[in-house]
Amino acid sequence: MRSKSIKYQQTSGSPLIVDRRQQLKEWLHQCRAGTLELFESIDETTFCVQAHSEFSPVGWHLGHIGYTESLWLLERPTGIKPEYSAYRRLFVADGLPKSERVKLPPIEEIKSYLEAIRNKVLLRLETIDLEKEERLWRWLLQHESQHTETIAFIMQLGRWHDRAPVGASWQNLTTQNNFTVHPAPNSSLIQTNTLTSEMVSIESGSFIQGNDSIDALDNERTAHQVKLETYSIDRYPVTCGQYRTFIETGGYENSIWWSEAGWRWVQSEQVTKPLYWSDDLRWENHPVCGVSWYEADAYARFVGKRLPSEAEWEKAAGGNNTYPWGGESPTEKHCNHNNAVSQTTPVNAYPAGQSVYGCYDMLGNVWEWTSTVFEGYEGFAGYPYPGYSQVYFDGEHWVLKGGSWATRPWALRSSFRNWYHPGVRQILAGFRCASDKE
Repeated sequence: MRSKSIKYQQTSGSPLIVDRRQQLKEWLHQCRAGTLELFESIDETTFCVQAHSEFSPVGWHLGHIGYTESLWLLERPTGIKPEYSAYRRLFVADGLPKSERVKLPPIEEIKSYLEAIRNKVLLRLETIDLEKEERLWRWLLQHESQHTETIAFIMQLGRWHDRAPVGASWQNLTTQNNFTVHPAPNSSLIQTNTLTSEMVSIESGSFIQGNDSIDALDNERTAHQVKLETYSIDRYPVTCGQYRTFIETGGYENSIWWSEAGWRWVQSEQVTKPLYWSDDLRWENHPVCGVSWYEADAYARFVGKRLPSEAEWEKAAGGNNTYPWGGESPTEKHCNHNNAVSQTTPVNAYPAGQSVYGCYDMLGNVWEWTSTVFEGYEGFAGYPYPGYSQVYFDGEHWVLKGGSWATRPWALRSSFRNWYHPGVRQILAGFRCASDKE
């Protein structure tokens, strides 16, 4: 879908304020261009329809992006009342139930709404005190990035199930549904006729988990030292070829592999395969995608392993580095992200993106479930408002790491934390396994 890389670099020093101001302007433009690109050629029905009961229409997310930008960059700092006050109840996050968010203004009207807000935001950018507000502006970039990823997987959900039945051919999935197949660089078929994929051993020792940079969200702070014993972790995410064995040997029919909650879930939901599943063997070397935490946990038990903890995952992704490969900004040579391909790619397609431990696909392609329940680190302080992350510290959400093919560069780093209920499978999620054995 996108062929142009976006260069994104976290600020580590103190560049001239004028340079930082210009950088924010460029990022705002690049992020918005990517957002609007998702809506090219969209019809009003797709714009307004609720593809799943748990998610708002994609058009609502577009309006919410504008509302949130106005609230935090214009209204709260200046006290100016919004020009589009009628939109407040429609686009505020805790306003209408999701089922009532289908009654939307026309797409062009919402685009005009975003443009009017953005014009005022850019004018204000020229005079803000960066020392006081830069973190907030970077947070807004990540807020838009997170919602554009939600838009992308809702569109994926509609494409996959409304137009392509389960078991559809590769040809149907890549042409009928407007996918573009990009041959992945340096990828060869990994042998998938064995349940035990290649693992790497991570020696015992300490590393710094979390992130205190200006980009870090509240739930990533504060950075802290963690000591781990020696463990092993899969070099690659679990592939469709590997997961196929779990399906074909009755994995969904045998309670022995499932936790009690997982077995209740698989029976009540009548799940028999991942949500985004195709029987076409040309997907064999791609990561399995559209699995719940329950499914990931069951597969790990099936192969005699377990899911990695968040700390184990983060250490394997490079430990103290912002990115698995070091400090260089993410590009299309490093990982599958930013809607560049708009589908998964083979798990060994990006050797330049390996972590220092030799793990592939730690960023991009699919989110990866961990065995860690989402909660705040010691010293947690809510930002920009207490409930942004803290409301989800309820013991019922599990941490995912790494990003997906739809993750924007502003939300792509090893310390970034995503979280969902264990039964959610609509997101672009896969997993890799870990083991205490060396």
